Amino acid sequence: MTKFIVVSGGVVSGIGKGVIASSTGLLLKTTGLKVTAIKIDPYMNIDAGTMRPTEHGEVYVLNDGGEVDLDLGNYERYLNVTLSRDNNITTGKIYREVIEKERKGDYLGKTVQIVPHITNAIQDWIERVSKIPVDESGEEPDVCIVELGGTVGDIESAPFVEAMRQFQFRVGHDNFALIHVSLVPDMHGEQKTKPTQTTVHSLRGLGLLPDLIACRLLVPQPLNPATKEKISMFCHVPPAQVVGVHDVTSVYHVPLLLQSQGIVEFLTQRLKLDAVKLTPTDLARGESLGRRWRELTAGQERLFDTVTIALVGKYTDLKDSYMSVTKALEHSAFRTHRKLVVQWVESSDLEPETQESSPARYHDAWRSVVGAGGILVPGGFGQRGTEGMMLAIKYAREQKVPFLGICLGFQLAVVEWARNILGIEDATSGEFDSTAAHPLIVFMPEISKTHMGGTMRLGLRPTVFEEGTETWSKARALYGGKGKIWERHRHRYEVNPEYVQRLAESGCVFAGKDEKGERMQVMELKDHPFFMGFQAHPEFCTRPLNPSPPFLGFVSAAAGRKVFEEQVKVQLETFKPPHPEESMVGEAELKNAAGVNVREA
Repeated sequence: MTKFIVVSGGVVSGIGKGVIASSTGLLLKTTGLKVTAIKIDPYMNIDAGTMRPTEHGEVYVLNDGGEVDLDLGNYERYLNVTLSRDNNITTGKIYREVIEKERKGDYLGKTVQIVPHITNAIQDWIERVSKIPVDESGEEPDVCIVELGGTVGDIESAPFVEAMRQFQFRVGHDNFALIHVSLVPDMHGEQKTKPTQTTVHSLRGLGLLPDLIACRLLVPQPLNPATKEKISMFCHVPPAQVVGVHDVTSVYHVPLLLQSQGIVEFLTQRLKLDAVKLTPTDLARGESLGRRWRELTAGQERLFDTVTIALVGKYTDLKDSYMSVTKALEHSAFRTHRKLVVQWVESSDLEPETQESSPARYHDAWRSVVGAGGILVPGGFGQRGTEGMMLAIKYAREQKVPFLGICLGFQLAVVEWARNILGIEDATSGEFDSTAAHPLIVFMPEISKTHMGGTMRLGLRPTVFEEGTETWSKARALYGGKGKIWERHRHRYEVNPEYVQRLAESGCVFAGKDEKGERMQVMELKDHPFFMGFQAHPEFCTRPLNPSPPFLGFVSAAAGRKVFEEQVKVQLETFKPPHPEESMVGEAELKNAAGVNVREA
């Protein structure tokens, strides 16, 4: 039977439950076990698709088009798995399911209540999703990590906490373990235990007893032995079951930090994991993963050469808005043996208006752009800050600085080219001006104009490189020279087909298109060291041990021509897509599958 490890949090939200959950799963994978993960978000939204990045962090997109919490990105990256939208549970999804059943008459006239109907729906969902294969083995997972979002004691999370209380009896003591993550504040060098005592007391009052208490310290100092003993005594757990998680130089060190405190041995004994039958292939795969992860983290500490990237975005107030982008940059820097330095540039600070209103911010922003080895313009929505983005793109193009544009960045690179090379001064995007005379970017005809949630062009979709690109396209070479690639998309707008020929003839070449050749998806400039735009979001498929090809090319180009050529050679020989074979299908098959799912639902 599947083993379940629930990760809950206390005191405050956002203290690293996702990283601790992912790290725990990674450590179990190194023993040969197959691991999946589920994230519970207690908000009423059906999914994260309509949330502001500056409020909740980035919206992470899955292969099936699910718009989910950014923690699912952590799971996919750490565990090297491919999850589905059902791996993200929200209050909205659960209530919708229960209400639909009530409307159908499935409850046979009973009064529908939080207990048992909502709590049963939560438990059924977890059990169902925990059995879905998520890795290359194609087999049912041995362990399911369930992260309970929010903070224990919140009104929103109460039904989920009660569901977990019931769930421990449904699956049995040997198949259920609870890790509670709590904040241990460091006040002038003194580690305070009272917040942890209080949250564990609340948790026990709700019927859940933590098997492990992970003490999160927001300082570089580890958990003191005396603090551990005190938490052990007042929270009714042995000292060996209290682990410290202090700030480390990189989140990739967290698994090794937990491993050094005996978390694997404890979970093996507590859940009887040594009784799970593992094949020699499973054991070899786990051993290989552990070895490569240790090499990755050890190599980080010995890096001296740096690579500086200017990230020109519009949500830079909250760095989590670009979580996957920064992870893709980090993974690429690891591969190129460089220490990554990201200069965060608020795009509106590059605009002439800021020079008048705040000269210091304007000059600081441009100093960051001019001093960077590469310029990255990521995705986003709306007009604010886009003129600043195009000024940065223009600088990268003219000064031959490596440039990577993602989604909105790709579209703005096309608009910038139209304005400054084709001479269409009023070129713009239909997103900014629906009545524009020269809309280089237009609303896609199949997209809903009345509903926002889940209506974009979403999920894993193919891109076909044009004939002849094998001789010159840097993008194609980075994907191992393959003629067809798959990346995840999230957009409502596309390059206007009416301008494609003029753009291409002037040197703005679309090396990759959709299967019909109608939708522009990869743009390159031949006479530039590295100037590339992607309509897709390749950052969503990056892995620590298998970096996203466009980001790897971009970072290596920013590190120098020789480094870039070395990485292209490696990619041509070793590149392997991170997607399961069965997910790499054509658009027609995707539509057929979607139609079947709609009818089944």
